[in-house]
Amino acid sequence: MTIQRCVPVSQPLLDEAESNCVNDALLKGAISGFFGDYITRFEEEFSNYCDCQYGVATSNGTSALHLALVSLGIKTGDEVLVSTFTNMATIFSILYIGAKPVPIDIEMDTLNLDPSLLERHISPWTKAILVVHLFGHPVDMDSVLDVAKKHSLFVVEDCAEAHGATYKGRKVGSIGDAGCFSFYANKIITTGEGGMVTFCESSLADKARNLRGLAFGDTNKFMHKDVGFNYRLTNIQAAIGHAQFGKIEHVIASKRSIAAYYSKRLANVDGLQFPVEKSYARNVYWMYHLVLSGPNIGRRNEIMRKLSEVGIDTRETFIPFNLQDIFIKQGLVNSGDCPNANSVAYAGFYLPSGAGLTEEDLDYVATQFVEIIEKKS
Repeated sequence: MTIQRCVPVSQPLLDEAESNCVNDALLKGAISGFFGDYITRFEEEFSNYCDCQYGVATSNGTSALHLALVSLGIKTGDEVLVSTFTNMATIFSILYIGAKPVPIDIEMDTLNLDPSLLERHISPWTKAILVVHLFGHPVDMDSVLDVAKKHSLFVVEDCAEAHGATYKGRKVGSIGDAGCFSFYANKIITTGEGGMVTFCESSLADKARNLRGLAFGDTNKFMHKDVGFNYRLTNIQAAIGHAQFGKIEHVIASKRSIAAYYSKRLANVDGLQFPVEKSYARNVYWMYHLVLSGPNIGRRNEIMRKLSEVGIDTRETFIPFNLQDIFIKQGLVNSGDCPNANSVAYAGFYLPSGAGLTEEDLDYVATQFVEIIEKKS
């Protein structure tokens, strides 16, 4: 009996380093989000890596986004310009405040928010631009910052998929007013669940840190200073993060190598749009995202199913904000608002992209993919 190979779409790199740090936290009884050396250590090393002075660890990437927006003073009735093509956590964080997300269509090469479209959507209620460094490629930030400066808007970076990515040599998360990261299990580095907001301004970091922990009082703990949130990262999770941080450049190098391998092996296959790396960017290729085109339009589900049958795990791409049924029914968006994003929504998917993939795994994925895509049913 032949055992079928299984190649996961993503898998974290975990070893004794994580176990040792977690056991250290356990032995000290430092398991909550209120105390423990690993929380501060992880905040400092990760924010410094991002060229930011301050880091505020959170329970997940969604809470990081929400906390950033609240700390910047975004409130009910405000409008936030945001890439339509993103995980809906980005959109939800705006809605939690009662603000209105305004969908911005994408560039067809990077799949990131198109800065040339921003100004036409600005209104008297616009207060911020929320950019998403999608799949590990930075947004064209100079163009975004020019618009933000002209109209006195905040800029928030969603860096959930872009740890270590750079724009003109600058780390993402240090370019706008706040950077938001996720440490979910499939991210560049992970704490299982978890997130962080990075700031370069101390007053914003202080406000976010206070709000993160229920806004307890200073003199009397239970005389609260604000309506706070329970968005704390535990010391055990931070211990995992500290161990993972030591692997970050290794993971990025692996991701970049995997992307280069796929792009070379698949270069002669018709009907594929590959990830790009613009001259201003270091793409960390969180996931190797393909878009089917030409003769392969309409074949995504078939191709993904056939890959699954030979043990290759894949994921379909995000459905844009403007195509989400719940928001269309509420009248928040029109399905035709963002035609570029719409064209990618049902044509994009990820190939296995975990940093632990072997050359044998990559050869198997590429061989099977080419065979499937060139043999039309």
